[in-house]
Amino acid sequence: MDENEAHMLKTGTTTVGILCKDGVVLAADRRATSGYLVSSKRIDKVHQLTENLVVTMAGTASDAQLLVKITQVELKLRKIRIGRETTGKEAANFISRMVYSNIRKMSIIPGISHFILGAKDESGFSIWDLYADGSITQVDDYISSGSGSVMAFGVLETLYRKDMGIDEGIKLAVKCINAAIQRDIASGNGIDIVTITKDGVKKALQEEIDMHIKV
Repeated sequence: MDENEAHMLKTGTTTVGILCKDGVVLAADRRATSGYLVSSKRIDKVHQLTENLVVTMAGTASDAQLLVKITQVELKLRKIRIGRETTGKEAANFISRMVYSNIRKMSIIPGISHFILGAKDESGFSIWDLYADGSITQVDDYISSGSGSVMAFGVLETLYRKDMGIDEGIKLAVKCINAAIQRDIASGNGIDIVTITKDGVKKALQEEIDMHIKV
């Protein structure tokens, strides 16, 4: 380990994307860290891009937040230009190009950002893993990112089913994030869950999340 690496502040998070038979569930914890310091207990890591697109973010907060804001604006302008909503595949390609360019810029602080995109368009519901190197993978079941993803994947591998409904997906997402919170010191301070269904984008109520934690 060189001197720069030794003094670099480490960050962490846990985000999850679950594809259900009737929609998409996206979830994340609320903790932001700078090394061993909890720098914030109320960071929003799940963001709505359009009426049918939602992303979770992980990585360097400043870079991830900026890329989300740029994407929100660019997709609004694109809708005006082409007269329709952007599809999941189109949005995934747009975000991945920015991630690819961002990670390769010379900077004292590495521009690391990892997004999970949930979408609804004419082809149905979809999830896209936009990895920190700019690569794209369409996910046909579930995905997790961040320092707590190891714990989340363990829950997903055990409990996920292809025929899960959106309510079951919410319950599973809560179990995933809660498992990470119990073991990953960089994840914590609550859970945010957003769903995409035929009725649009909806944020799960805190009472609903708390109910599943207690089960």
